[in-house]
Amino acid sequence: MANVVKKVSWSGEGTPLLNGAGEPRYGGQLSEGSMFHIGRLNTEDLEEDDVTSEEDLVRSRVKEIPHNEKLLSLKFESLDYDNSENQLFLEEERRMGYMNFRCLEISRWVICGLIGVLTGLIACFIDIVVEKLAGLKYDVVKEYIEKFTDVGGLSVSLILWVVLNSAYVMFGAIIVAFFEPIAAGSGIPQIKCYLNGVKIPRVVRLKTLVVKVCGVICSVAGGLAVGKEGPMIHSGAVVAAGVSQGRSTSLKKDFKIFEYFRRDTEKRDFVSAGAAAGVSAAFGAPVGGVLFSLEEGASFWNQMLTWRIFFASMISTFTLNFILSIYHGKAGELSNPGLINFGTFDMESVQYGIYEIPIFIAMGAIGGVLGALFNILNYWLTIFRIRYVHRPCLQVMEAMLVAAVSATVSFAMIYFSNDCQPLENETPEDYPLQLFCADGEYNAMATAFFNTPERSVRSLFHNPPGTYNPMTLGLFTLTYFLLACWTYGLTVSAGVFIPSFLIGAAWGRLIGILLPQMTSSKSVWADPGKYALIGAAAQLGGIVRMTLSLTVILMEATGNVTYGLPIMLVLMTAKIVGDYFIEGLYDVHIKLQSVPFLHWEAPATSHCLTAREVMSSPVTCFSNVEKVGTIVDVLSNTSTNHNGFPVIVQGTADDEPGRLCGLILRSQLIVLLKHKVFVERAHSRLHQRKLQLKDFRDAYPRFPPIQSIHVSQDERECMMDLTEFMNPTPYTVPQETSLPRVFKLFRALGLRHLVVVDDVNRVMGLVTRKDLARYHLGKHGLEELQLAHT
Repeated sequence: MANVVKKVSWSGEGTPLLNGAGEPRYGGQLSEGSMFHIGRLNTEDLEEDDVTSEEDLVRSRVKEIPHNEKLLSLKFESLDYDNSENQLFLEEERRMGYMNFRCLEISRWVICGLIGVLTGLIACFIDIVVEKLAGLKYDVVKEYIEKFTDVGGLSVSLILWVVLNSAYVMFGAIIVAFFEPIAAGSGIPQIKCYLNGVKIPRVVRLKTLVVKVCGVICSVAGGLAVGKEGPMIHSGAVVAAGVSQGRSTSLKKDFKIFEYFRRDTEKRDFVSAGAAAGVSAAFGAPVGGVLFSLEEGASFWNQMLTWRIFFASMISTFTLNFILSIYHGKAGELSNPGLINFGTFDMESVQYGIYEIPIFIAMGAIGGVLGALFNILNYWLTIFRIRYVHRPCLQVMEAMLVAAVSATVSFAMIYFSNDCQPLENETPEDYPLQLFCADGEYNAMATAFFNTPERSVRSLFHNPPGTYNPMTLGLFTLTYFLLACWTYGLTVSAGVFIPSFLIGAAWGRLIGILLPQMTSSKSVWADPGKYALIGAAAQLGGIVRMTLSLTVILMEATGNVTYGLPIMLVLMTAKIVGDYFIEGLYDVHIKLQSVPFLHWEAPATSHCLTAREVMSSPVTCFSNVEKVGTIVDVLSNTSTNHNGFPVIVQGTADDEPGRLCGLILRSQLIVLLKHKVFVERAHSRLHQRKLQLKDFRDAYPRFPPIQSIHVSQDERECMMDLTEFMNPTPYTVPQETSLPRVFKLFRALGLRHLVVVDDVNRVMGLVTRKDLARYHLGKHGLEELQLAHT
């Protein structure tokens, strides 16, 4: 086994308990290169809003380490996707009758409907504001171009163009970098991690949604090589997470509804619906949205969830369609199903022969190679940003630099291309197309650069043959490829879907133009638009490696099922070729963040490992009746890292080891300490304060830190009976269970802790997400990642 480092032993999730010398208190060795914080957390150094939950606490003296792709971060915790079936939960479920369960099911459908409506409204808002801001910018620049071109003052127009774009981007970058950095990018990698079971701090907060919406408006209006469709997926997920809880923790407003759904298991399902609704609003593809949530997001699925997600997607598309019909003065004319409309291919253009299928497959291979190149360049660029562009002011300056360069390059290429052609069908939205040309002519390069990316894609799909010349398409492909690669990863809210479509459509149409020139029968290759469609699919597939969902999205967005088979073959080819060189873009960025992401299957060569070899041990355990002071000390000393504790029953003899009887979470212990659920030791009372599940749901999801709970010296001597609150039936595995079997059980059930026991049910260790995620298949076989608090 190559590149295997020494394993760190600890209890639960996070770093091991350390003594004053920096060594693990319970034994074990530190991984080489790992950095750990020693000492108590100073909460006075944190802002009040930061001290809201255990997971949000930040260590005050963590040593900064350079980025290393061989590291696995310990700062990410897991979500509790496995319900704790303690006595409180079972009593509540047993009290509920058939009608109560029916009402809950109706509530789930109502919530999905609300998710669809709100996601559609957000998409409308983004679309309308982007159109207004971009139109204002184009009008101003067009006016000055016409004013100064004749007198040789074109530089004034260029400066104005650069300033306007940079101003939009500067505002978008400032709100992201200084107010909510998690809103950067498309948000799809973060949502994938959330649905996989990883808690990404602040990813589904209301503040994140506001910054995401405002940021993507500024990014698109600022002329960056970005799209607004990807961020819609993140926006829909945030809407779902908020609506399903019936309250806003950010606004400190509780509507006293949907309280039953205040747990990770239920929220996960609604977030899946929100992500699908975002795709549906972006592309007008409700079926594609469901499949995207299944393929790229959701780790757990069932039939009823499929129906509810499809319902949310349909409502989202309908809401967007209806509102935009009112905005365009055609109320009730539902002709705008999504933010992007690729247009419908006529019957002549969609025809293709079986002899063209090998050409389509070859284009898929080209898309896979170009997508891999895109991902590799972006990978190294992102590492550079992590190491050197990590301060907010530098991030804003880089975003403005990219905006200025993009504006200058586009302006220069339009001016020097001199690609003027007769204007046949002028429409009000085509005003950028006549730049630097005589009356009655348009500039083809301006058609690609000065239109919004969505319109540019549509023109590449549907403009008649002869609209673009090969030189224009070649230069545009190269330029836009580099600009899009540089742009993705900036501290702005932006997506990669539409830039990928635009790059692929450009080189795809170029192939469609060149094919007739290389053959004698030009009528066979009459329409280059179909090759633009295939190229767009190949390029996006090569970058993000989507297959099933992207096939359906393209068919729905173009209203054309004829190209279903070619698109499917192209996407499969692009994925196979691209995966040979590097992972998909989203997986690359998940790895760069050192997130403990669990894929569908364990590494192929991991049968040689057993639960005994991968588990964390020894484990901190509690007795079923434990002293309060002991619980407080353990929670305080382990900071935020121990989140699950096996509960044991001591044997009759003093030297007999305890046996497992349950599992209790840190969040549950925090609530018990907060409500003083103690048994007074002095009077040996057998009862303690009665709690309900509502008390735990009210504290969810921002459980208070242990440092905020005061326990007096007298209370430390009291006892706490954990029997009623622990999960008495935790999942366990024997020590000899193979790693693939452990992985399958952990991944399929969405576990956070898996207890490893011996033949007499004694606790031998715990398997957590990080124990499994650190094993991966490298170039030289099975490798083990180093653990560090990055």
